[in-house]
Amino acid sequence: MSQPIKVALTGAGGQLGQTLQQYLSAERYQIIPITHAELDISDETALRKHLTDIKPDAIINAAAYTAVDAAETDDLVARAANATGPKNLARWAAEHDTWLLQISTDFVFSGRNHRPYTPDDQTDPLSIYGRTKLEGELHVRYLAPKHSLVLRTSWVYSQFGRNFLKTMLKLMAERDVLKVVTDQIGTPSSTWGLARCIESALQSRPVGTLHWSDAGVASWYDFAVAIQDEAIKAGLLDKPISIAAIPASDYPTPAKRPPYSVLDKSQTLAVLDVAPRHWRHELVDVIAAMA
Repeated sequence: MSQPIKVALTGAGGQLGQTLQQYLSAERYQIIPITHAELDISDETALRKHLTDIKPDAIINAAAYTAVDAAETDDLVARAANATGPKNLARWAAEHDTWLLQISTDFVFSGRNHRPYTPDDQTDPLSIYGRTKLEGELHVRYLAPKHSLVLRTSWVYSQFGRNFLKTMLKLMAERDVLKVVTDQIGTPSSTWGLARCIESALQSRPVGTLHWSDAGVASWYDFAVAIQDEAIKAGLLDKPISIAAIPASDYPTPAKRPPYSVLDKSQTLAVLDVAPRHWRHELVDVIAAMA
């Protein structure tokens, strides 16, 4: 039997990191989890020593500053995590002939498209968060073009950490009425679907830029209605509340969001042996795991 693939996993304490540690088989993968408390990836000296000691076969960078609104006034910390960290990882990966998977976001786009975004479409982020994630992408592609894959995804959620699903369930249990934006369109992405994509990428280790999300499209309002429906069926909520659809202009936030950020996954499906499930099917499974 072949040796397990040794994978250094940064951001191991986040929702994707926790999912990957459960999803990736111990028979095929030796996961070396790295949390922010253990290692600040923006500290290049500490990072280089840590990775040199580990000697991974591959690196998955799931570490990120994801507080989109807070980043507007915390840009130095956001840039350290989202741009400097990936730069340090990419430099080490290229020097040590090690494949790096950099997780990125739909927020690198402006959302002015009216068709799904391809990996080659023009980037034009609207927020500090989006700009710092794009900077991270550029560092990775420049420093490790033959050793890296940038994988963009959107609207990530799971039973772990803080995300839209967890927020909605909390508010639905506390309130009688909830207002949710209906004119921002994208696709939810379960971390479990994303984990399937990542495992396929670990097997073939492509380079470049690819997109992943669950199948289908939704507004945040659609997603919220589905969350309530499935949570009631699963017994996570006792009763339905009123969910009102509102325009984004009625819910101003410090950071601008792309109004349309559906990702075109056709290149991913051509390269990787994986196919997305509809986002509603993924949601049912995540909620069942929480019940």
